[in-house]
Amino acid sequence: MSATSFIGGGSRRDWVILAVVMGAAMFVPNVLNRGLVFIAGMIWINAVFGLSFNLLFGLSGVLSFGQAMFFAAGAYAAAVLTQHFGIPFLPALLLSAVVGAVLSGLVGIVALRRSEGVYFAILTLAFAELMHLLVANTALLGRNDGLSGLQRPRLGVGALQIDLAAGDNFYYFIVLACGLLIALIRWVIDTPFGRALQAVKQDPDRAEFLGIPVRLHRLLIFVFAGATTAAAGALVAPWAQIVTPELAHWSNSTNPILYTLLGGSAYFWGPVLGAVALSAVFYLTRTLVGMSDMATGMLLLVVVLALPGGMLGLLSRWTGWRRRPVGAPLAKTSGGTSA
Repeated sequence: MSATSFIGGGSRRDWVILAVVMGAAMFVPNVLNRGLVFIAGMIWINAVFGLSFNLLFGLSGVLSFGQAMFFAAGAYAAAVLTQHFGIPFLPALLLSAVVGAVLSGLVGIVALRRSEGVYFAILTLAFAELMHLLVANTALLGRNDGLSGLQRPRLGVGALQIDLAAGDNFYYFIVLACGLLIALIRWVIDTPFGRALQAVKQDPDRAEFLGIPVRLHRLLIFVFAGATTAAAGALVAPWAQIVTPELAHWSNSTNPILYTLLGGSAYFWGPVLGAVALSAVFYLTRTLVGMSDMATGMLLLVVVLALPGGMLGLLSRWTGWRRRPVGAPLAKTSGGTSA
């Protein structure tokens, strides 16, 4: 399949869904209060977080328990670059993604060389905890208190500037930035590289025999996922106006896993739906001490025991949609068009 084939078939449907969702998101500040607008912004960021994880798990079969280290790296990089060094936000956002790519490259070179499967997952968890300890004990990063009072930036130069601190401007910027990241992730899935990763997931030995460098492909997708995760983390810093070591804690690494399992790892939009559902659970149980964790645990038990395909798996069975794995080509009909 060519690198541009994502514009057709099921990919076209995904592009339409993305455009519709982004368009609807632009009206959120007109109908919801500021608190819910903040949650909506976090849902967009968490959606990218979950989709980046599912690039590893759903597309290539690589399970990582340490994605929080890249999320935190992006958040802290954006905060330090903009607040301490005065770098404009857009270059800082790109540099934060580079930081995530470099960090994931270093971790991937060590972890993928030495282990795979569950051993790789545990090794990434160990690296994430090292990152958590490093952040919590670094004076430049505020130690356990983190960095607070972060200012929302301005975009542009000279008289042509947009103040993202004014009104809901930064929310709109998050929608656009996350939309671009989601589009980039969707594009990667339908490239020849994404197809090769599908082969690697299904049968690594056969893929290696066919000439696909399995370890290199896993490293590259690990680096790409680290970069997109760090970019999502960089958006958190000015949006929440605080970054703390909790962003690097192992519990934050479980969030994209929960999004993916809840929504359905075999579907591109699964992590997005999971992020929306869990955010709704957290919001509805925010005043009940301990109920958020209990409700989340109960929800996951139901999904694992009764809905192994996640919510989208259930929806596909209800509607009769044919289950199609992330990135898999659509079947051809007799007329030559995609089903």
